[in-house]
Amino acid sequence: MAMTARQRARISRGVQYGLLVVIVVALVFIADWNTLISRALNPSVMAQQFPQIITVALKNTLIYTALGFVAGMSGGILLALMRLSSVAPYRWIATLYIELFRGVPAVLVFLALGFGVPLAFQVRFNNLVTVMLALGLVSAAYIAESLRAGLQAVPKGQYEAARSLGMSHARAMVTIIIPQALRIVLPPLTNEVILLAKDSSLVYLLGMTVAQYELTKFGREAISGTGAGLTPLVLAGVCYLIITVPLGLLARYFETRADARSARK
Repeated sequence: MAMTARQRARISRGVQYGLLVVIVVALVFIADWNTLISRALNPSVMAQQFPQIITVALKNTLIYTALGFVAGMSGGILLALMRLSSVAPYRWIATLYIELFRGVPAVLVFLALGFGVPLAFQVRFNNLVTVMLALGLVSAAYIAESLRAGLQAVPKGQYEAARSLGMSHARAMVTIIIPQALRIVLPPLTNEVILLAKDSSLVYLLGMTVAQYELTKFGREAISGTGAGLTPLVLAGVCYLIITVPLGLLARYFETRADARSARK
């Protein structure tokens, strides 16, 4: 007797779960746990990283991420409006900027602002300003595309209604259209914050004092010449997860709310 599609699917899932269990059990027995714990999960080495990994590294990572997002959001809104402008040169400039900074690695932007600009123009920014500009320049390109999609998703009738009430173009955009677009693009904006948190690890390229270390630099310095193994980097990774996992859950929450709103319409 031929099996039904549901029975085949059930057997397929059972085989996959069985393979997963076999792989996990094999890894548990194959791993050298004594070496793994001493080199990557050493409790005494972890204890040595506190409280600096929280009060310095994690705090700086959050500061750099926030600065980059503020700069990127400001630039992204401007670029999104320029992309939708009826003035052709504005569209060309915004398109050129977006394609450039979406195509160039963030590491090159950091190097250009940290070393290229001072050499070319004899202007050196404070490290915080350099970080904000570097992260902001890159994130603005991605945020602009998300916002453009959000602005185009707002029904045109909203803008027309605002104009019929006597609102100027600028007021209609600021008070009616942009707030609705922001609600639509909250999930991708949250994901952009996650990317910024990880890109903040490039700050080490600028050279910094101990008080300016972020998580990756803190972990690298902790293992340099101390024989601490990978434990400091593992701990830094856990701190990144403290930032990114809640943001990921928040993004999924926003997506669920957006889907629920769409279903009600």
